[in-house]
Amino acid sequence: MADQRPNILLIMTDQQRGDCLSIDGHPVLMTPNMDSIAGAGVRFRRAYTTCPSCIAARRSILSGQYPTTHGMVGYCDAVEWNAPPTLPGVLRDAGYHTYLVGRSMHQHPKQKRYGYDHMVISYPNGDYERMLEREAPGAGGYYGGGVMHNDWTARPWHLPDHLHHTAWTTDQALRFLDDRDPSAPFFLTVSYLAPHPPLQPPAFYLERYLRTGVPNPVIGDWAKPPADGGLGDDVSAQNVDLTGEQLLSTRAAYYGLINHVDDQLRRLLNPITGVDRRTGRDTVIIFTSDHGEMLGDHHLFRKQVPYEGSARIPLLIRAPERFGIKRHSVVSAPVSLEDIMPTVLDIADVQIPDSVEGRSLLPLMRGERPKWREYLHIEHSPLHHTLTDGREKFVWFVADGSEQFFDLERDPNELHNLINDPTSSDRINEWRRRLVSELANRPEGYSDGNRLIPGRPYGPTLPHAGAFDPTWNGWI
Repeated sequence: MADQRPNILLIMTDQQRGDCLSIDGHPVLMTPNMDSIAGAGVRFRRAYTTCPSCIAARRSILSGQYPTTHGMVGYCDAVEWNAPPTLPGVLRDAGYHTYLVGRSMHQHPKQKRYGYDHMVISYPNGDYERMLEREAPGAGGYYGGGVMHNDWTARPWHLPDHLHHTAWTTDQALRFLDDRDPSAPFFLTVSYLAPHPPLQPPAFYLERYLRTGVPNPVIGDWAKPPADGGLGDDVSAQNVDLTGEQLLSTRAAYYGLINHVDDQLRRLLNPITGVDRRTGRDTVIIFTSDHGEMLGDHHLFRKQVPYEGSARIPLLIRAPERFGIKRHSVVSAPVSLEDIMPTVLDIADVQIPDSVEGRSLLPLMRGERPKWREYLHIEHSPLHHTLTDGREKFVWFVADGSEQFFDLERDPNELHNLINDPTSSDRINEWRRRLVSELANRPEGYSDGNRLIPGRPYGPTLPHAGAFDPTWNGWI
């Protein structure tokens, strides 16, 4: 049975925007190896994260459940999760060798495996950090260059290139392929920290985009810059007005981190020594990210917000020929991270647990036309609830009840808020009705079934999600 089941390679970046792929039309960024996954299979052009930050998104990947169900609806560290059957756990029980390398899945406790047979991961005092201390003692570790994990400031990587987290993660993935049990199929998660800040790619990659230039951010007519242009604000502020050298270096470093990951992926994907040669071309490859990055769009930095830069993600899948997937396919249906678990289990011919809420993407990948969801619900405490089908987007801000409506087909950059446009009123009313229904049974009391109720407390976890440990000193 094991010989008939494909290996699964899940490649994840952290904080990569959905438009940050050459194949998605990016004007300067080079991602030929990521693009090659789409070229050999499928690109989902309307893929979203349903809660745009690390922990919640990764819970959705692991469980196939929406934030409302797994209970993490914002950012809250050090919450131990009484998880349902997880993707690696179900595959492990079905005979797969499950392994995680690189950035942790950001669950708690940090060494809890959530279904992985083994993990070689980075976290405070983790495998990567211990390696840095051995190889570069006294250099200050990953943050020794002086830029931190939420900053818009940027600089070149301060240590030799082979010590960068991206290179180390690729090394660990190749080591697994060398040492794995060849009698069992594998599920390998390769989890890159880039392009999440600190924005410090190796010097070559920063210099490339300083030289070639970067596109300007998009600024909606509704967007508000920070007071005094942000002068005096902390460099991790979410409301920014980046101009000149600040803008150029921030965006160049972000693109450089992605380009660096792409070059490192060639070590995994090349036809001479890569995964196909090692597995007889019997490996499914999935590429995605947990959420995006605003990168100065609409005067915003980081994630959490409902806009495309934050919520839309890359999702690329290729599979062996026997699965009947046409090369260079593009799917426009709204899909999400919750769909990865059922898709992998469907491909592996493993029963999908009843706890899973996502749907297998395999029929869409084969060009079939299954009845599909009408829209996705995106949320993030303490800010917003949002509905989108990838063509339109309705946003409701919890604190004051203000709303936004975007026509993504005509206005993909969300430059014009149409909430007061009389020609859009029927569509807006329909989306509002849908959100009233979506939130009717939430414990926060946002909806009475007839109207939306702003001003309700909106914490990062729902009551069934577990309690926060105030002694934890974690990282985003």
